[in-house]
Amino acid sequence: MKGYSGWVRWLTRTAVLLALTLAVQFLGLPQWFTGPLVNAFLLLASSISGVSSGVVVGLLTPWIALLRGILPPPLAPMVPFIMLGNALLVIIFSLVRRKKEVLWLSVVALVLAALGKYLLLSQAVRYLVEVPPRVAQAMQVPQFFTALGGGAIALFIERGLRKALK
Repeated sequence: MKGYSGWVRWLTRTAVLLALTLAVQFLGLPQWFTGPLVNAFLLLASSISGVSSGVVVGLLTPWIALLRGILPPPLAPMVPFIMLGNALLVIIFSLVRRKKEVLWLSVVALVLAALGKYLLLSQAVRYLVEVPPRVAQAMQVPQFFTALGGGAIALFIERGLRKALK
């Protein structure tokens, strides 16, 4: 019974974080606002429900955003790379941090994860995918800063959640 309830808890938390992430995307706000919030939800999903939850949210949100018209059609060739970048962000963060609540380790994990996502997306537009120059620019340095910003938001929210749950 414990296994079943654990699975239901994981599914519920993942679904809620996916819904929150999509709600932010549906607002249609600029990348500098939406990007950090999406990244924050990816990292919160991994912190709250495990790496698999963050990866699932990170894999689904770009496809849903494209299908619903949130992502403009010129970004379509980037969707697989955005998915990979999201998964990489979550995996690196989780592996480096290893569930420890130490601030300096969380910051190191965040910087490395943001760097990994940035490198993947920037190299994709440089060598693998031909997209308009504005799209290519949006997939480079801004991705690093939106990942960092999202991580800072996630760490702040996570700290508040942990205090509230004690």
